[in-house]
Amino acid sequence: MKLLRVRAIAKKESIHIFRDPRSLAMAIAIPMLLLFLFGYALSLDVDNVQTVVWDQDHSQASREFVSRLGGSRYFSLLDSVNSYPEIERAIDTGHALLAVIIPSGFAGRIESNRLVPVQAIVDGSDPNTATIAMGYLDVVTFTYSQDVALHAIRQIHGRRVKLPVDLRARVWFNADLKSQNYIIPGLIAVIMMVIAALLTSLTVAREWEQGTMEQLIATPVKSDELILGKLLPYFGIGLLDVLLAVLMGEFLFDVPLRGSVALLFVMAAIFLAGALSLGMLISILTRNQLLASQLAMVLTFLPSFLLSGFMYAIPNMPLPVQAISHLVPASYFVTMLKGIYLKGVGLEVLALEAGLLAVFGVVLVLFANKLFQKRLV
Repeated sequence: MKLLRVRAIAKKESIHIFRDPRSLAMAIAIPMLLLFLFGYALSLDVDNVQTVVWDQDHSQASREFVSRLGGSRYFSLLDSVNSYPEIERAIDTGHALLAVIIPSGFAGRIESNRLVPVQAIVDGSDPNTATIAMGYLDVVTFTYSQDVALHAIRQIHGRRVKLPVDLRARVWFNADLKSQNYIIPGLIAVIMMVIAALLTSLTVAREWEQGTMEQLIATPVKSDELILGKLLPYFGIGLLDVLLAVLMGEFLFDVPLRGSVALLFVMAAIFLAGALSLGMLISILTRNQLLASQLAMVLTFLPSFLLSGFMYAIPNMPLPVQAISHLVPASYFVTMLKGIYLKGVGLEVLALEAGLLAVFGVVLVLFANKLFQKRLV
């Protein structure tokens, strides 16, 4: 391999990139736009659950219970309703997600230390949001019931009663429980995988469609020199995208970066090498820009978004799907990014993921080079 020929191919590809505004837009603007849109639009937080209340008791006790809901940042009290048809209409129209029905005799049952059935109707069309909303309601109800019970015991015994267990929870790594801190690192991996494969999926296919591949074959340039020369400009653009994404996460989304920045960029470089080689491999196989771009999108976006652990926890998937997820390289990069960003850990914890990413990068580079050699014969 001669570096002079590699540099010539890299220069040729760089000139093509800078002469084509669409390539530059795809390479730089689109990753930033996707990170901006997903960072603000995609949220797993469930706040301000739209709630309507049917208070059939209209007592001080029932009003206090309702005030507990309104005082929580998780519930947004909308209207008071007076019938089940009104509740049905509010949930059907999407005006409310949750309805709480307080029965008549609520205060009397509490004063006589009897169980009080309070009904909750939840819109289950979005099961994840409904489950979280029910969890919030359970906490508010339990806290209210606990205060009522302690007050009753204090009146009977004439002294204050303390609970035997005092749970003091401490959240590590994401103390504010902000979903952005969890989403942004994963987004970097998904976007880099998609953009890198899309960029290089057009390189060789474009040469075949424009009729310039025959000229390259006729030159003394070897296949490995051609592959490396075409990858280098996009590798530099990919690292620039990673830098911009890290800066956006730090200054735009306030995502803490607790680990080693050097380790982050080293692993990003290895991941980019594999992703770019995957796009190159697709380009070699298809020889058609449209087919190559479509195939690259299918092979990168869907697995990276759905099976990498970015959106859905891998242990919660069915066993066959978990097995497939281990073949998705983005899953290891997502794990590394979250470990570096949120936990501040290094290779002492992430050595396995780093090794598998390295294997992914080396295998894809060698395979793309080998396959391209066969096409030149």
